Amino acid sequence: MRRSEQQVPEAGPLQKWRKSSHSGPSNGDCLEVADGHPTVPVRDSKNARGPVLVFHADGWSSFVSAVKRGELA
Repeated sequence: MRRSEQQVPEAGPLQKWRKSSHSGPSNGDCLEVADGHPTVPVRDSKNARGPVLVFHADGWSSFVSAVKRGELA
């Protein structure tokens, strides 16, 4: 994967943040992604005002697929 040099200056107002489907009911270690953008912003759900990582869509898709296949356990 290539590291994206793009930044999201103020990620809080981004619309459509959604929590990972693997997040438990106790709101433990969770991440959120924001849909509807040309890149994929990702943040820690416990720190919505904290830093945001931004990935190219193809890199994020490859990462999610590898996790689902159990390749990154």
